[in-house]
Amino acid sequence: MKIKRIVTNTEVSDFKKAELFYGDILGLELLMDHGWFQTYGSLEKMTVQVSFGSEGGSGTCVPDLSIEVDDLEEALKRFVKANISIEYGPKSEPWGVKRFYVRDPFGKLINIVQHE
Repeated sequence: MKIKRIVTNTEVSDFKKAELFYGDILGLELLMDHGWFQTYGSLEKMTVQVSFGSEGGSGTCVPDLSIEVDDLEEALKRFVKANISIEYGPKSEPWGVKRFYVRDPFGKLINIVQHE
């Protein structure tokens, strides 16, 4: 058996908040819209991973979701412009990444990360 895709699902009542955070700020495309269920993503090939942790590193909480970007500074500018609070970082970590934490509109802790 080969795993083809892993999707995280979050229960919401306001799809506009998802559109702003994941679509407008992060630039993901709306791939599917049933009205009652939407999926944002990218048609580019991505690596499938599932992670488990007792902490998030550097004494932080384990994030609900990690999103790797190719330009962390641009991502940071977009979140600051949208008045979304940065909960941690940006910080270069000893394991070779630079990252920051934000919360999405549904309270999920999101790790925005770029490999250095």
